[in-house]
Amino acid sequence: MRESANIRAVDSLGIDLMGFIFYAPSPRNVVELPSVMPCHARRVGVFVDAPFEEIRERVSQFSLDYVQLHGKESAEMCRSVKNLGVNVIKAFRVASASDLVQTGQYAGECDLFLFDTKTELAGGSGRCFDWSVLDEYKGDTPFLLSGGIGPESAEGLTSFPHPMLAGYDLNSRFETEPALKDVGLLKQFLNAI
Repeated sequence: MRESANIRAVDSLGIDLMGFIFYAPSPRNVVELPSVMPCHARRVGVFVDAPFEEIRERVSQFSLDYVQLHGKESAEMCRSVKNLGVNVIKAFRVASASDLVQTGQYAGECDLFLFDTKTELAGGSGRCFDWSVLDEYKGDTPFLLSGGIGPESAEGLTSFPHPMLAGYDLNSRFETEPALKDVGLLKQFLNAI
């Protein structure tokens, strides 16, 4: 999210979290603080292998509530970020049950995990993975489901019960262009689920 009017409109939908991407290669990269920030949704800063100092600066500048680490960050890095007084979301790229093994070393260091489609990209592929793989996830850390979730996913999501599922990451499939959400489409989807 970058545009003030769009931030205000999406925030009014009653969502829980709103993401701000701090990753220069991304077409959604946030360069400067928008004039309007969410009042209700918690603010999530998304980083990919960023230096700790950069994360600390953005946490302060944007009054972030969460930091989402979407690269190859270690459990120690997660702990250091958590010590900034924010919640930590660690993203994992998933294609098979074997990709879930790595979550064990992050248990206790993160507040949420995020399971995304395994690709060469750092995220934002718009592609879905086989959610049934997550039946093998037995960890205690709640997770967000990501990766290609679109308006047509509502029915499938409502029939995907997992005791640790905490929410959904709605991104590219709900945009009219990078970093600009289709508020009507989001509203319809939220009503459907």
